[in-house]
Amino acid sequence: MSVTVDVRGGPPLVVPAAAFALLTVAGAVLGRAGPRPDTAPAAVLAYDLAHPLALGIGAALLFGSAFPLVVYAATAVRRIELLGIGAPGPLMGFAGAVLAGTALSVSALASWTAAQTAPLGDAGLARMLAWVWFGAGGVGFVAPLGLLVLGISVPALVGRLVPRWLAVAGLVIGVLALLSTFALATDLLYPLIPVGRFGGLLTLLAFAVALPTGRDARVDR
Repeated sequence: MSVTVDVRGGPPLVVPAAAFALLTVAGAVLGRAGPRPDTAPAAVLAYDLAHPLALGIGAALLFGSAFPLVVYAATAVRRIELLGIGAPGPLMGFAGAVLAGTALSVSALASWTAAQTAPLGDAGLARMLAWVWFGAGGVGFVAPLGLLVLGISVPALVGRLVPRWLAVAGLVIGVLALLSTFALATDLLYPLIPVGRFGGLLTLLAFAVALPTGRDARVDR
């Protein structure tokens, strides 16, 4: 594979993609230790009181992951434009990244607030903040992430910028992530949240490697 780099395409996509992946996985590992928001309010409050440091670190990781995601989206949009694709898809993808980053920020701040307010002893407040953390970091993040994945997969498929199987996989993951919106109506669709989260993450990593860097790039498919 021989590639000529066009510096106008921004930094290597692998850098923000890897940073986003590391922060996301680390945050997910910490998040698994906490109680589900649908458990008893007293159990949620007890966890918040016992693990303020874990909540703070998890909030910092979650909040920090929003920044490389937006950097990735901006770089990918610029890269696709340089490759001659003028469709609105990449811009819609960037809007999805901004919405997803905002949702991550809300989720992170809800987790941090839970640690700060736990000493008040209000179990109802603790459970409410847990639901905000779950909702914003779940559907609130995954559905817009699907828009980002679709925003880069569709022009990549049409313009033959990446292997066809990768573009098609991106379309499938993006649609499933968007369908997680309806998990707000029924918990039967909760499985779409991890599918969209980690499937979208893998798709972004794959695109970071496969997407050409400029008009002069020559990629052996």
